[in-house]
Amino acid sequence: MCAIQHGHVPDARDHRAGGPQRQFGQRRVPLRAFGSRQAYLDQLMVGEGTVCLGNHAGAQPGIAQQDHGFEWMSQAPEVPALFFGKLHAPAILILDMPKRTRSSREWLKEHFTDPYVQRAKTEGWRSRAVFKLEQIDRKERLLHPGQVVLDLGAAPGGWSQYATRRVGRGGRVVATDILPMDAVAGVEFVQGDFRETAVMEQLTALAGAAGVDLLLSDIAPNMSGMNAIDQPRSLYLVELALDMAQRVLKPGGSALIKTFQGAGFHELVVATRKHYHKVRLLKPDASRARSPELYLLASGRL
Repeated sequence: MCAIQHGHVPDARDHRAGGPQRQFGQRRVPLRAFGSRQAYLDQLMVGEGTVCLGNHAGAQPGIAQQDHGFEWMSQAPEVPALFFGKLHAPAILILDMPKRTRSSREWLKEHFTDPYVQRAKTEGWRSRAVFKLEQIDRKERLLHPGQVVLDLGAAPGGWSQYATRRVGRGGRVVATDILPMDAVAGVEFVQGDFRETAVMEQLTALAGAAGVDLLLSDIAPNMSGMNAIDQPRSLYLVELALDMAQRVLKPGGSALIKTFQGAGFHELVVATRKHYHKVRLLKPDASRARSPELYLLASGRL
């Protein structure tokens, strides 16, 4: 989202009147970047009251605390205030997000009461997704000491955490994501898009000339809620992971890849069977029942 450096923010009276009021004594009041940082649209909204702008986590001027609803912040003397058309002490009211919808409230309630979420927090895992891999591993015996594992779309790092414990000191885990990831002990991380030549070269160099024993991919697209958009995106990511598996897996190696049921899914499975001894579709208990996700396990690369 683009930063605001100058502009007029209408207050509540503007909206009731159906248009801007005469701007604060016949002139517009400019907004300026707060402190040494810039303000973003999701942090600004004038309303009926004042709050002050200042530090986030004690060190970042003008950045809102990450919460919902109105947010109070400490003093920022450099910022002009807007309060019902009058220049006021340095204060402004901000609203970082709209009210939650009923569905989002229900999702949050479900998420924070989810036993796997609670367990992940208690046991120090980075996400509940680790239990999907754990359940598949226990059933299929995917991970063994001494293996070389490549984890695609690794952030925030739950699968890499689990894999490095299973392969032990004699094994290696190489992880990659376009997003940054906090370091995981024993994991070699490459940030970037693995479709790019430079990133691919880094990954193959880290994996070693002998190749990879197991490729993991828990990648999913940002869901729009529209199946006609989401399904092609998800299939594309699966195809990318399968292509990477063909490049880096050693003969007899395996790939575990998240996929989604929908248009093109059957054809994808049929095509994958041409390159592996066995292809199975798995739904671990930790995968929510309503989710269309399945895990494609392709074993024994030909």
